[in-house]
Amino acid sequence: MKSYEPLREYLAQQTVPELVLSIAAIEEMLGFDLPRAAQRAAWWDSTYAPDEQMPQREACLAAGYIATRLPDGSGVRFRRMKADRPRWRG
Repeated sequence: MKSYEPLREYLAQQTVPELVLSIAAIEEMLGFDLPRAAQRAAWWDSTYAPDEQMPQREACLAAGYIATRLPDGSGVRFRRMKADRPRWRG
């Protein structure tokens, strides 16, 4: 299984409440191409099928961010979770 740890580390270092990364920037950070499924919004959505553990979602949540694919599929918006909001754990 490919590691999404570089994404988690990058997000964990961020201090902004929201940021957008292009798919190309995420792939460069990870060192591999994302699967075709990454073009689907549900692949990133932390609330979609929460019982299904997916490493890209876990990396984002572990860093304190919720990911949402941009409508045009060109990138992903990461929004910091509120401190009082419990983190989902699978």
